[in-house]
Amino acid sequence: MSAPQRIKLRHIVPSLVTVFAICAGLTSVRMSLEGHLHASLYFILLAVFLDAADGKLARFLDTASPFGAELDSLADFFNFGIAPGFLLYNTLYTGTKYASLGWLAVLVLAVCCALRLARFNLSMDRPDVTLKQDGFFVGVPAPALACLALMPILFHLAGWREDDFPILRAAYIIGVGLLAISTIPTFSIKHASIRRAHLPLFLVAAVVLVVCLVVYPWPTLIVVNALYLCSLPISYLAFKRAGKGDENRV
Repeated sequence: MSAPQRIKLRHIVPSLVTVFAICAGLTSVRMSLEGHLHASLYFILLAVFLDAADGKLARFLDTASPFGAELDSLADFFNFGIAPGFLLYNTLYTGTKYASLGWLAVLVLAVCCALRLARFNLSMDRPDVTLKQDGFFVGVPAPALACLALMPILFHLAGWREDDFPILRAAYIIGVGLLAISTIPTFSIKHASIRRAHLPLFLVAAVVLVVCLVVYPWPTLIVVNALYLCSLPISYLAFKRAGKGDENRV
C-alpha cells in the first residue's frame, strides 16, 4: 500500500493567492449589485494586483504547475471579463433606454476575454501559437483589458456625469475587447528594463505615481490608461523595428 502523496505548503501559496483573487472578483460583483461603486472598483483593482502577485510567487518559489495555470486562467476570465462587465452595466446602463446596447457591449467584452485566455491556454502546449514575442505581448493582456474597459467608470467617478454618449461608451467597450484578441504587439512590463543611471529618476516617478493614486485615484488611473493606449502604436513600431533588426542579422 503506497503512502499518501504529500505536497509542501509553498506549492499551494500561488494557488491560494489566485483563490483570493477570485474572491475579490466575486465581492466586486456583489458590491456592484448593491450599488457600492467605489468598493466594486477597488476589488477589481485588488484582483489585478493579486493576479500579478500569484505569477511572481509561482516563479519565485519555483512552484509553477498546470493546475495553477488553469486556475489562474479561470480567475482571469471572471475577474477581468465578468466583474468589469457587471460594474459597467449596473452603473451606466441599467434602467436606461440603451440597456440592451450596454449589455451587448459587456457581452462582447466577456467573450473577447474568454477567447484571449483560450488562446493563452493553447499557447502553453503549442509552440506555433504564442502570446509573447521578444518581450512583447500579442494583444492586450486580460488585466490591462479590464483597466481599459473601466475608463467610462473612471470618468464617471472623476465628475464627468454626462449621459449623452451611451453609444460612444458601448463602442469603446467593444473596441477594447477587440484589442484583447487582436495581434497588435504590446509592451510587456515584466520584460521592461531601465539603465542603472536612470534608477533614481524611476524611483522618484514611482513615488509620485503612488502618491497621485492615493490623493487623486480616478484622474491618475485615467492618465495611466490613456498613456497605455498611446503606447500601442509605439509598441507596434518598436516590434516592427525589432523584427527588421532580426532579419538584418540573419
